[in-house]
Amino acid sequence: MKYKSFEDLPVWQAAIDLARRIYAFTEHQAFRSHAGLRDQLERAALSISNNIAEGFERGTTNELLAFLYIARGSSGEVRSMLCLLERVPAFSPLKSDIRDLKASCLSISRQLYGWIEQLKNSDISGQRHLNNKTRSRATERKDRDTFLEELDRIRQSGTKQSEV
Repeated sequence: MKYKSFEDLPVWQAAIDLARRIYAFTEHQAFRSHAGLRDQLERAALSISNNIAEGFERGTTNELLAFLYIARGSSGEVRSMLCLLERVPAFSPLKSDIRDLKASCLSISRQLYGWIEQLKNSDISGQRHLNNKTRSRATERKDRDTFLEELDRIRQSGTKQSEV
C-alpha cells in the first residue's frame, strides 16, 4: 500500500498515540520532583512521530531512512527512561503503565526496523527522484519479474507432468 501522507502511516499513528499516552503518564504526581526526566521523556516520545513525519516529507529515500533511524533511536530512548522508572521507588505504583508503554515503544521500533529494511532494499530513490522515466523503469522491472515467475511456474508444472 502506498501512503500519500505521513498521517496515514500506521507507525506514525502508533507514535502519536504513544506521545499522547506519555503526556498523560507524566501528569502523575511522581513527576513533580523529576521535572527534567518528565521533560526529556515527553520530548523523546514526541520526537518519534516528528522524525517519521519529517523524513516522509523530505522526498528522498536516503533522507527518509536517516529520519527513520532517528525516530527508532528516540523510541529506544523512551524505552530506556521507562526502564529507569521501573527501578525508581517513587514510580512503583505505575509499573503496569510503564510495562504497557515499553511494549508500545518496542512495537514502534519493530515497525520502523521493518520499514527501514524494506527501504534499504528498494530501487526507488524517493519521490523527489520519481519521474516518468523512473516510473517506466520500475513498471518494466515489475512486469519482467512477473513474467519470469510465471515462466518458472510453467516450467515446474511441465517437469512434474513429465515425471508422472
